[in-house]
Amino acid sequence: MSQAPPTMTTRRLKAEIRQKEPLHEGFLRVYKYVFEVERHDGGTDLLKREVMERGDAVAVLGYDPSRDEVVLGNEFRPGVQVAGEYPYRDNLVAGGIDGEETAIAAAVREMREEAGLELREPVLIHRGAFVSSGGTSERIALVFGYVDASNAGGVHGNSDEQEDILTVVLPAEVFIARVRAGEINDLKTLVAGYWFAERRGGFVRTADQAK
Repeated sequence: MSQAPPTMTTRRLKAEIRQKEPLHEGFLRVYKYVFEVERHDGGTDLLKREVMERGDAVAVLGYDPSRDEVVLGNEFRPGVQVAGEYPYRDNLVAGGIDGEETAIAAAVREMREEAGLELREPVLIHRGAFVSSGGTSERIALVFGYVDASNAGGVHGNSDEQEDILTVVLPAEVFIARVRAGEINDLKTLVAGYWFAERRGGFVRTADQAK
């Protein structure tokens, strides 16, 4: 009689970095690592893996409860172009977390830089999820906050980084429908979209009560 698979690992396995060799160090940094890792069935392996490192980032969902609208940014995404799809995508406002900056502080800064809006009452949805842990150490924190969408519009971004970001304002229902239909194919935007869809009713009621 076969045993049911465990619902969680029963012991903590050990893994250590044995070697690190730089392959490329630019805006993106790529290193070749040698890891010594324990196996689930016993013993150890030496694994050689290439890992891309770029630091951690934050993505922020701005919402105007009085207008029931969300604010996104549309810009050229090189990875989407390389994958053969239309590369101008509606995604969350996002950017790198600088040095000792908190995710909340970075979210406020990015909303101002990339959408020209002030983020109010920001809250942390997630402190940092790995983007693709098999090949990169990058984590993206998710932040939600309020904005005044009546002032949203235009093209923004950091000129030093050649950013060209069009502010996109969507009715919340349209945004949620696009998330559920799979029209949004950016993972951080999908995760935040599903989180928002579960809670939107409470935000709208709160706004109505404040009127």
